[in-house]
Amino acid sequence: MNRIIKELNQFLEGNYMAIHAYNQYIYHTNEVELKKTLQNIQQNHKKHTTMIAERIQNLGGIPTQDVGIKGRFAEMMQHITGKTTDPVHIIKDALAGEERGIKKSKEMLKGDLDSESFQLVKHILEEDEKHVERLQQLLHEKTSRV
Repeated sequence: MNRIIKELNQFLEGNYMAIHAYNQYIYHTNEVELKKTLQNIQQNHKKHTTMIAERIQNLGGIPTQDVGIKGRFAEMMQHITGKTTDPVHIIKDALAGEERGIKKSKEMLKGDLDSESFQLVKHILEEDEKHVERLQQLLHEKTSRV
């Protein structure tokens, strides 16, 4: 049970990282459609954190409240490399983050999660794949106009 809680907490940290990253993307764009899409995806990640935290609690664990050490390091590196207001760069960065999250989710599904946790991660993975589809669509729209 402790291993499942630990894995779910790592998954939760990843969703917190996504929320923080989307804060930056939203802040750095003035494009209304892009901002709205990014806000919708961020809200979806917030919903996921609640679902994951509840599952951890139901398993008798304590959900993490932040991005963890890896997340703090990633955020620090992002501050060093700087921010951009270029919509194409923002979309590509968001896509890369979503794809990393999906890869991690798929790894969790190969593990020894209990049935309910497995279904939860699978459901979130499906929603994250929809984020990728939407971001790819936006990227295509932006790059085909050039």
